[in-house]
Amino acid sequence: MEFLGIEHVQLAMPEGGEPAARNFYRDLLGLREVPKPEELQGRGGAWFESSHIKIHLGIEKDFRPAKKAHPALLVSGIEQLRQTLKNEAVTIEDGEQIEGYTRFFAFDPFGNRIEFLEAITSTGK
Repeated sequence: MEFLGIEHVQLAMPEGGEPAARNFYRDLLGLREVPKPEELQGRGGAWFESSHIKIHLGIEKDFRPAKKAHPALLVSGIEQLRQTLKNEAVTIEDGEQIEGYTRFFAFDPFGNRIEFLEAITSTGK
């Protein structure tokens, strides 16, 4: 048996959060929204993806945001992303830096923690 990758990351959101999810994941992060399979559409939520990642947001009764557990997303253009999120008043946290990466944490509209990382190359980024 061999692990080949992660097919998607599931995050929770409160009922009725689809418009806020679209604003953050589609409009700010630039992920495209993809339709959920027909058999899952009645559950609410929203699915987003790029060529490299898939994030599914599902409705959770008694929702509580993930403050510690989080996906870590590799990006390019991390400083531009940081500025875009700051301009939209998204809460950002700088954690300890990890050798070889520039990184920060941001919180989606529901309070879920997301880590963004960009590899530092020998030319600086």
